[in-house]
Amino acid sequence: MSGIEVIAVPSMFPGGLDAQRSGHFGHCDLFTLVVLKNKEVQSTQQVANAEHGEGGCLIPVKNLYRAGATSLVVAGIGRRPRLGFEDAGIKVLVGQGETVGEVIEAYKAGQVRPIENADLCGGHGHQ
Repeated sequence: MSGIEVIAVPSMFPGGLDAQRSGHFGHCDLFTLVVLKNKEVQSTQQVANAEHGEGGCLIPVKNLYRAGATSLVVAGIGRRPRLGFEDAGIKVLVGQGETVGEVIEAYKAGQVRPIENADLCGGHGHQ
């Protein structure tokens, strides 16, 4: 479907466009998925985050893939989940914004970029 994008943003409860954006995908309460058609918001939905334990950082990859995410916009992420998302065909991007809505506006304005190695978090102590 041309012009359809599904953007996942790590979010704090309860999710949605007004929700606080989480600074690190592994510590978010949930993911807000925003469906854009020709850059216009069509709908949002929430996808629960998995318990962040051993091997848990790849569970969100499977959950977001099943939910149809095409991109993930983060402030921080580790190497292992980044590679998992890329293997699943989900683009991992870096962008700014305090709320999910602000992140989506930055996305629509082209103010996000592909994540680079220098952006990756080094361990579970990242906040």
